[in-house]
Amino acid sequence: MLAQERRKRILSMLVSTGYLNAHQLAEEFEVDSSTIRRDLIHLEKTQQIVRTHGGVLPVLSTERQDTPYTIRKSRNHEQKVAIGKYAASLIADGDSVILDNGSTVYELAVQLASKKDLTVITNDLNIALLLSQYPAINLNVTGGVVIGNSLTLVGPDATRKFSEVYADWAFLGAEGVHPEAGITNVNAIELPTKKEILQSAKTRVVLADASKLGYRALSHVCPIADVDIIITDKKKNDKAAAAYADKLRFASS
Repeated sequence: MLAQERRKRILSMLVSTGYLNAHQLAEEFEVDSSTIRRDLIHLEKTQQIVRTHGGVLPVLSTERQDTPYTIRKSRNHEQKVAIGKYAASLIADGDSVILDNGSTVYELAVQLASKKDLTVITNDLNIALLLSQYPAINLNVTGGVVIGNSLTLVGPDATRKFSEVYADWAFLGAEGVHPEAGITNVNAIELPTKKEILQSAKTRVVLADASKLGYRALSHVCPIADVDIIITDKKKNDKAAAAYADKLRFASS
């Protein structure tokens, strides 16, 4: 296989997985590590990847970046607050909770001020800063590489942290929630972390305002069957709601 073709395949694999290990790449293409190292150096110089210790992350292109956090936070704000309140009502004092990144999950975090003896694990620095002001919460923040426009921690360090815990609840954000495409996200770089979160909690909840329902984003996180509850803000008609297999819960604003 020519180097150009191999490098194109590496980029294609990154879109699907969000992270690649250099040793695994050498095995996948049946070449030595020095060949893969040259490939990764080339892709990094051409600003198509970000190299990390032992692996590689995709570069966020301008077409695939998340909307800046300050803009997302203001969109459908009333609905997101209602979703956050509903989600908080599910959590009991003493529970352990994983909070994924996102503006809707942030509104859940706002509601946790009255809870006692919670343990919270998050990879969202905006959420971490907020919860650091709540003395009754035992806060754990993952390591990882920062996505600058959302202050989200991703990469193998973030994923490893979630693999080491098992929580009562996991609350995830999503760009799209579609009955066939499942839970989807804009950035492939977040996929390994989100997939690990799904494996690290007893009950898995997606928070998504009604504008996200029926929408497909670029990167597939999981099928609808892999989550337990989807909290949204507006009741769909019976036919549309039935496509989500009774997982929808509706918050009133």
